[in-house]
Amino acid sequence: MSKVMIKQKRHMSKDVLSVNIVGYVVIGIFALLCLMPFYLIIVASFTDEASLIRNGYPLIPTDVSIQSYLLCLKNPVAILKAYGTTIGITVVGTFLSVLLATMTGYVLSRQDFPWRNKFSFFFFFTTLFSGGLVPWYMMCVRYLNFKNSYIAIILPLMFSVWNMIIAKSFMMGIPSALTESAKIDGANDFVIYVKLILPLSKPLIATLSLFSALAYWNDWYNCMLFITDENKFMLQYYLQRILGSAEAMRIVAEKSGMALPTIPLESMKMAMTVIATGPIVLLYPFVQRYFVKGLTIGAVKG
Repeated sequence: MSKVMIKQKRHMSKDVLSVNIVGYVVIGIFALLCLMPFYLIIVASFTDEASLIRNGYPLIPTDVSIQSYLLCLKNPVAILKAYGTTIGITVVGTFLSVLLATMTGYVLSRQDFPWRNKFSFFFFFTTLFSGGLVPWYMMCVRYLNFKNSYIAIILPLMFSVWNMIIAKSFMMGIPSALTESAKIDGANDFVIYVKLILPLSKPLIATLSLFSALAYWNDWYNCMLFITDENKFMLQYYLQRILGSAEAMRIVAEKSGMALPTIPLESMKMAMTVIATGPIVLLYPFVQRYFVKGLTIGAVKG
């Protein structure tokens, strides 16, 4: 009987090994397919414009050229200022956004809060309707004086209803007995939130931080609306202005017949993508293990 069991265990171990090998191969192929667009963007950013238009996006770098990067980084001081502005706004905005989402989610997840359903409906209602762009812009510029102010970039993205719903769903999974025991020990709501809820919500905080950081890092629309001082431009909007100026010069040269140097618009787009997305892509591996867990728990509980 023992020999039969040993054979069965060996057979099962071989099956498990075979399944693992197949799974790793499939996942590896899928990962390569996901990385392929990034690889093509990097290769295209170092490819000569004429070769890129003639042959398309190459898998192997040919006709290497750094002209697009030279044009994008023609004013390195302005690029560094835009980077500093973007990093600062992303850090501050992400902190405030996560703080508001977790605090609101904690309050609305409390069963002893009698108005939690009414407030939840109020927050959800704001996702369906808005006051419109023109009234919102006039209020921010004329009455709140947000013109050329970093507050105009931070404030609109500071509170996300979607992030609040994820936080509420996650915190509803925390046993209420923990908060009740903390109250019996004399802790108030703020102490419970800081010393009990937040330490148990590390996957949630990592998930919301990634969402908020991506939103602030990629934001160029609010910068376009409210910022006219070039020293306060964010990176995305600054690079977009460079590309717009290059396109305008190209159109003027074609219509007037002027002999201007060839502007590599296509490779410049790829170079700008590399410059703008590089730092935020490097952030993802550090929060990946929390990101999947926090998002899954929030989705299931919701």
